[in-house]
Amino acid sequence: MPPRYRHPFKHLTTILLFIFSSSVFAGERITVFAAASLTNALAEVGNAFKADNIVNPSKINPVFVFASSSTLARQIAQGAPAQIYLSANQKWMDYLVEKKAVLASSKVTLLRNALVLIAPNNSSVDHIVLNKHWNITQAVGDSRIAVGDPDHVPAGRYAKQALSNLDLWQQAMPLLARANNVRGALALVERGESPFGIVYATDAQIAKKVKVVAAFPSNSHKPIEYPLVLVEHTPSAATSTFYQYLQSDAAQAIFVKYGFKVDSV
Repeated sequence: MPPRYRHPFKHLTTILLFIFSSSVFAGERITVFAAASLTNALAEVGNAFKADNIVNPSKINPVFVFASSSTLARQIAQGAPAQIYLSANQKWMDYLVEKKAVLASSKVTLLRNALVLIAPNNSSVDHIVLNKHWNITQAVGDSRIAVGDPDHVPAGRYAKQALSNLDLWQQAMPLLARANNVRGALALVERGESPFGIVYATDAQIAKKVKVVAAFPSNSHKPIEYPLVLVEHTPSAATSTFYQYLQSDAAQAIFVKYGFKVDSV
């Protein structure tokens, strides 16, 4: 008998399904696993969906679990009870497709993002030219550059690609403060514990205690894409409803407000 799956998020509420009709579940809770960088935008999308009595007459309730895309993908592969997955890169989506842990035919690229270098608002540095001549050792001093761990966090992988293409990786590598996700890297800069951080443009936009001091060229790293997929091979009507809502004009307008890019807006 295979080992019993133990969900890592011990505070996640148990999902109880109550049948409302043969096709739709009244008040069904849809569990969405999503990249940490989507926290603010998805929370607003979820609230808008729950408040829309026309789109959501049966009061479907999306519940979000935010973490690094890699952490969430591994949990889904092990059987975590998610209905929808939104990754911050294609790598971890491909991982789940290869393991047949998601409904591959439902995969769509929902959003795009950009990569920036940030500093605390009170920093004397307002602009940095990102090229091989930037003296990172001198700029950082005895501190560290905050970044999502390049070994498994998508934002960190993009950062490594960008720094490598700019001939800065070898200098930066020993000076990294590796966070468990991109929001962890943002927090280090917000608290003044790191003089610089590499995060998504959307993270910098919602943060009140940091400023953007440089934008990484889009051609210095792979495109930052957020693929969306249904996890269950036979999704419920409620799950399909929210999956479609994430691709609607109403949801996309919210994502754009938070700085994400969508193909149709």
